[in-house]
Amino acid sequence: MKFAIFGNKHQTSKSKSIERLFDVILRNNDIFAIDRPFYEFLVSEGVAVPAPVELIDNDDFVADIAVSFGGDGTLLRTASRIGRKPIPILGINAGRLGFLTTTSNDDIDFILEKIHCGEYDTEERSLIEAVADGGDIKNYPFALNEIAVMKHDSSSMMTLEATINGVDKITYQADGLIVATPSGSTGYSLSVGGPIISPVADVLVLTPIAPHSLSARPIVIDDKSVVEIKVYSRSSNFLIAIDGRNESCDDNVKITVRKAGYKQVIIRRKEHSFIQNLQEKLMWGTDIRE
Repeated sequence: MKFAIFGNKHQTSKSKSIERLFDVILRNNDIFAIDRPFYEFLVSEGVAVPAPVELIDNDDFVADIAVSFGGDGTLLRTASRIGRKPIPILGINAGRLGFLTTTSNDDIDFILEKIHCGEYDTEERSLIEAVADGGDIKNYPFALNEIAVMKHDSSSMMTLEATINGVDKITYQADGLIVATPSGSTGYSLSVGGPIISPVADVLVLTPIAPHSLSARPIVIDDKSVVEIKVYSRSSNFLIAIDGRNESCDDNVKITVRKAGYKQVIIRRKEHSFIQNLQEKLMWGTDIRE
């Protein structure tokens, strides 16, 4: 079995935890390749990376399992590197909350042994795609979490017209609008008042950012829906953020968001559910008065 390892270059205090990952991989007679920037970071931190080392320099790599060592942001970047390749991702949480990266540092030995024996569960997560009418999307246009259209450099609100399936039009006076997948419902959308959605639900959620109307609320729609977003801004431009990858667009560009033609596979432990993850990460349902 071959692992492709990607990681966060800013988790200095936890970088040595990955030595356990290498130990288990080699103990099981498996092999690995590692993303070059992450390898260089580990070497600079004095982490012993077993030789010989196969380095990943672009998105043209082959592996059975991708390992994302960091937080949810690292996993999102890993997913963009994998693209359409049918490689499942194991997220090891070296970050903070970690809704996508559900495996802790303490569980590295356990989960890798389970993977080696084929005793693990997977979930298929939907992605969405951004298409620009009147411009180009320079970054990778697919998102596992969300696509957000936001004001650029002006303190003024924007007017955003969101048209669903070419028929229903919703107008927002706000700082922006998020189109989130179920996976992304616990990300940016949650922080601005969006609902928590089961990651296997076939829906999308539209969540306005700081709307100037008490009646503007998040709305959940079928994930077969196509959402067209037109922006009117005093600064004549706006930002589009695709899983945190930001770029500027002129406000004559119309953004279309639709479900992608492929899914990302995420590895999780058999005994670990989405509800358990919420209980652990958010202390959901816990009486803090005790």
